[in-house]
Amino acid sequence: MIMKKNVQIAIQGAAASFHHQAANTYFENTDLQIRECRSFEQVCETLKNGEVDYAMMAIENTFTGSLLPNYGLLQHYPLHIIGEQYLHIEQHLMALPGQKIEDIQFVHSHPIALNQCNIYLEMNPQIIAIEKYDTAGSARDIKEENLMGVAAIAGLPAAKLYNLEILSYNIENLKRNQTRFLILSRDGKETVEDPNKASICLETAHKVGSLMEVLQVFHHHRINITKIQSVPILGKPYQYQFHLDLEWGEGTGLELAMEQTKSCTFSRRVLGMYKKGVRDDDYTNSQQAAAS
Repeated sequence: MIMKKNVQIAIQGAAASFHHQAANTYFENTDLQIRECRSFEQVCETLKNGEVDYAMMAIENTFTGSLLPNYGLLQHYPLHIIGEQYLHIEQHLMALPGQKIEDIQFVHSHPIALNQCNIYLEMNPQIIAIEKYDTAGSARDIKEENLMGVAAIAGLPAAKLYNLEILSYNIENLKRNQTRFLILSRDGKETVEDPNKASICLETAHKVGSLMEVLQVFHHHRINITKIQSVPILGKPYQYQFHLDLEWGEGTGLELAMEQTKSCTFSRRVLGMYKKGVRDDDYTNSQQAAAS
């Protein structure tokens, strides 16, 4: 957790978007000023240019999986991960007040949100889905342009902020739908006290078993690999970098493990060391343990 009174942060989307909600949760009790960006690349550019203190970027979702373009941005930009935030995603259908479901001809939202709600949309084939750059941004457009017959799929804060009426609640396919967000910093010197998670990327040597050698190094040092994601290397057809999320307990040395991967990798980079975020299942398990 970053302990600052005033924080400027770049997010993809508009006020009341899920990125905004995640930022408010992570930077609680902080005077948070958001910089709205239309794309994740603009988010990274804004941070790289020093226009904000931090950036919030979604990296994976429990229903739609990894956001591969964002892994590519982590490779391209010299930014650093200093934290993560999990957010429970609830999607709602909203429109200008006084309308009913049968009045709606079009629904606007981010493509990922539309995908997360495709079962509901298939049950209402009269509604034509149109992809937009943001969930909350779609809600804001409906309010500002007074769009009748048009609904947005977004979170509850967007309906409240833009004075829209919820026509259908919780239309997401997966009710335990979570998105993991990364908090990015421009300055690699900013450290987190007692980190227990890291994200790294590496390119393995082109020989049989090279990836297995890397995995064995982390196994030897009792470092748990919680995610492996392959990402294409631009300019190198059919060659990939591997992004790994690593977790460990006390007495584990990531630096030594990274040093020992040199013999089986072409390149290695620590994208960030930070505190592991709390997922919904972590919270549920802790509550059950406390009650027993």
